[in-house]
Amino acid sequence: MNITGPMYRLYEYVLYRQLSRDKAPKHVGVILDGNRRYAREHGYDVPWFGHRKGAQKVMEVLRILWEAGVEICTLYAFSVENFQRNENEVSEIMEIAKEKFGEVVDNPDIHRHEVRIKAIGRVDLLPPDVQEAIAAAEAETARYEKHILNVAIGYSGRAEVVDAVQAIGMKIQEGDLAPSEVDESIIEQHLYTYGIPDPDLIIRTSGEERLSGFLLWQSAYSELYFAQIYWPAVRRIDIWRALRSYERRSRRYGT
Repeated sequence: MNITGPMYRLYEYVLYRQLSRDKAPKHVGVILDGNRRYAREHGYDVPWFGHRKGAQKVMEVLRILWEAGVEICTLYAFSVENFQRNENEVSEIMEIAKEKFGEVVDNPDIHRHEVRIKAIGRVDLLPPDVQEAIAAAEAETARYEKHILNVAIGYSGRAEVVDAVQAIGMKIQEGDLAPSEVDESIIEQHLYTYGIPDPDLIIRTSGEERLSGFLLWQSAYSELYFAQIYWPAVRRIDIWRALRSYERRSRRYGT
C-alpha cells in the first residue's frame, strides 16, 4: 500500500489509535534486510549507499518502538556468514558499525530512554577498533535498566548454540556439571541473550520470509512479521502495522 500526503497522515493516525502500549510486545527482534537491493533500486552498483541509509534508519525505528512501549530490541545487523561478502563491502560495514557504536556516548535518545547497549555474537571476530567502540558503548550505558538494545553483530544462531555447547562441555570436563544436569535452563544460561526474555515478535524487512539463523533457540514461540519493504525505506506505519498484527494474534505457546 503506497500512501502519501494527507491520506498517509490519516492512515498513520488511524493505525496509532489502534495500538495499545499495554499489549505491546516486550521484546522485538528486527532483521534489517534489503540494504543492497535498496541501493540497486536507486541506481547504485555498490551496496554502500544502502548500508549507509540503513544505518541512518536504525535510531528512527528504535524511537518508534520505544514510544510504542517496547522495552527490549534485538537488531540483526551482521551475521558470521556476512564475512564472506566482498572485502570492500565488509570493510564499509565495519566502518559504519564503529561510527554508530561511537555515537552512542553522545546520543541524547539513548540517554533519554535509558538504553543499555549490548553486542551479541562472536565479537572477537570484529576488527579491534569496532570492538573498542562496542566496549565503550556498553560501558557508557551499563547503568541503564529501562530499555535494552542488543546488536547482533558477527552473529549466527548456529554459532550461538555451538558456543553454548562448548561452554557446557568444558564445565562437564572440569567436573562442575554432570551430563544429566543439562536441560533447557542450563542451555539458556550459556546463550548470548541470557537474562533477557525471548522475543515476542520478530520483524523482517525486504519481503524475505525466513529467519536466516536469527535467535534460533529464542524464537521458538516468537510471532513473525514479514514486511514487504526494504529496511532503509521503512516508515512509521510499517512498524505500527507489525505491532498491530502482533496485538491481534492469540498466543498459545504450544497449548
